[in-house]
Amino acid sequence: MNRLLRISFDTLLTSLTPILGWFLLGILVDKNLINIFSLIYPIQFIICTIKSIFGIGANVSSIRDNNKNSVYSGIIIGSIIGAVILGIIVVNIEKYISFMNMDIDTYKIFGTYGVIQMFLQLLLNLSLCKLYFEDENKRANKYSFSFNIINFSSLILLSIITKEQIIIAGITTIVSSIFVAIMLFRLVKRTKIQINILNCIKYDAVELFHEISMFIIYLFGFKTAFNFGEKYILAISFSDLITDTQWDIAYSIKILAQIDITKKVFSYKEHIKNSKKLIYILIASVMVMGTALYPFYKTDIPVTLIITIIGLICLCMYPVYVTKMTYLQMEYSAMKATISKQIANVLRIICSFLPTPFCTSIGLMISATYQLLSTNYYITKNKLNMEMKEERKAKT
Repeated sequence: MNRLLRISFDTLLTSLTPILGWFLLGILVDKNLINIFSLIYPIQFIICTIKSIFGIGANVSSIRDNNKNSVYSGIIIGSIIGAVILGIIVVNIEKYISFMNMDIDTYKIFGTYGVIQMFLQLLLNLSLCKLYFEDENKRANKYSFSFNIINFSSLILLSIITKEQIIIAGITTIVSSIFVAIMLFRLVKRTKIQINILNCIKYDAVELFHEISMFIIYLFGFKTAFNFGEKYILAISFSDLITDTQWDIAYSIKILAQIDITKKVFSYKEHIKNSKKLIYILIASVMVMGTALYPFYKTDIPVTLIITIIGLICLCMYPVYVTKMTYLQMEYSAMKATISKQIANVLRIICSFLPTPFCTSIGLMISATYQLLSTNYYITKNKLNMEMKEERKAKT
């Protein structure tokens, strides 16, 4: 449980700090800046896609393929690819804002800032992956905490001093960039660029295709939902604000499973027991955040409850199906696991085009239910033993 909480702590800072930042910017500088969260939300899945291959995939490859150069090669190549993709978005930020049906003049400066910050988050996450797989969780906590505190403090302090958006965004970006540069200098060593990209994709194929699908789902799902008016936009944004961090933290359940399965010390019973405890804590935090933030938004209660409750039900299902899916991918058949996950994603993509403001919520529920049933079917049919720790003890 302690390891799960340590990894969750990193995710908490990475996820919650930006949300608090946009929230406070809306109070200190311009109330419209809270909408930057929704503006750049789909872009986060581009970052997750790169991390999947060159972070998690590269670290698993270093162990499975005995390739010591894989980790550093992944950080270098992943950083370059991220710089190119996000650089293109920054150069075309006006077109992106226009596509999302938002005002260019209002969101251009901090929209650009948000995309650059995502690149810095990518560099941080690639580095944290390395530390996780080396069991240096405390060091990872230190880097994650420092980066997020420095970024958040700079942003808010400058917002108190001046209301000039270009100054706030510019100085904060410079300060954060300096920290990331120092971190990379300490972590990354000279290495021969040697990495099996196909294996890196295979080792985290399920998550890779999931992130690509999520980008499509939220890009077009939000576009569909937002056509129904301000009441639904506000309700969706509010629900996202109080649940997005919890979903990000829950991802640590998958990370820990990957690490233990890779090292052949995984225990399904123990993992699920600890995961459920984490989920209960997350649900309680949603209730607290919802109660605390509601007076600032005053959203439509029935609409907000429908969206939030569906999300929490799916959050309760998450530990079971994501753990089984991870095991299937790594120990049974990466292809079958990927196909199963992609079917769930396709169902969710189709739902994102439904002519209803609840299209993304409906898609989430259908996807979660399918994954819960399909993973259980594969495990039961093939009589797979997910207690690797017990098997290892029995052999010794």
